[in-house]
Amino acid sequence: MVLSIKKTVCVALAIIAGAMSVSYAVNPIKLDTIRTQLVVPRPALEPVKSLTKSPSDPIDTLDTANEHIKVVLHADNTWRYYKTPGFQQVTGVFDEYWNETQSNPYGIEQKDLPEQWSIWLVDSLDQYHCPFQGTIHPRGKFGVRRGRRHQGVDIPLKTGDPIYATFTGKVRMSKYLGAYGNIIIIRHDNGIETFYAHLSKRNVEVGDWVNAGDVIGLGGSTGRSTGPHLHFETRYKGFTFDPQWLIDFENGLLRHRLFVLKKKYFNIYSNYEQDFEDEMKNEEDDKKEDAEREAMRWYTIKSGDTLGRIAINNGTTVSELCRLNGISKTTTLKIGRKIRVR
Repeated sequence: MVLSIKKTVCVALAIIAGAMSVSYAVNPIKLDTIRTQLVVPRPALEPVKSLTKSPSDPIDTLDTANEHIKVVLHADNTWRYYKTPGFQQVTGVFDEYWNETQSNPYGIEQKDLPEQWSIWLVDSLDQYHCPFQGTIHPRGKFGVRRGRRHQGVDIPLKTGDPIYATFTGKVRMSKYLGAYGNIIIIRHDNGIETFYAHLSKRNVEVGDWVNAGDVIGLGGSTGRSTGPHLHFETRYKGFTFDPQWLIDFENGLLRHRLFVLKKKYFNIYSNYEQDFEDEMKNEEDDKKEDAEREAMRWYTIKSGDTLGRIAINNGTTVSELCRLNGISKTTTLKIGRKIRVR
């Protein structure tokens, strides 16, 4: 017992020491400030597994410099950060365009958004949990289905299966909504909203603060549905994009810690599987072009130069010089101009 207490004290002291090494701005602390100071950056492309709930009970909490962020100590000597419901008061994300009845309360036009921007999905404060791990139905992918927009993904399940909050956030909607059936919408402090539809039961109400991994409802087949499944959407500023950009549902993994959201993803014909292949090809083409550009060599024409002399001095031929520069053998060479020799 004494040994266990000593271990707990050591863990607490280590956490406090770590916390003391982080400098904080004076209250109120803005979200960006909190993220800058508490984030422990990791490779953006490293997949993130679902949060594993600690098997042991919490035994104590420690304060941090921010009154809305606590450190929870568990009996097995593990610890994690915990954001209290008051955390939502330090960011305006939960104030702007807040509406508890409309699925899309934003009045923003796409032209007003940048072409791309970076969004932190997880860090030392925010964790992740797959909403429901499974295989997306072949006809339940993001895109156009039977002439209509299908703005999310459909994952078959059994009625009563638990549905988890993907990230920490505040419940903006919890109601029965037409074709969606029982739906829960959670807004997260990075601005992303997640939609969970066709539920058989809703465990949370509007205004509730939930943490990643909390069971927010049970799977079902309410609304316009042909069988039990989870319809899951991701939106930013009211615009939908393929959730597969974020989550590998089959393996339950989050694809990125830092996600680069591009405006083109809001196009209903833009989906992860197709665009990912295109982007990989574009990346390969870019690398090829960069390599070719790196290999380019230029020569500045001097008095007395001829194409023949330039070709011999640079280990090439007159024909190749003409091809590279779009000129002919009779083109007049102007002193001071650059000519590509490779």
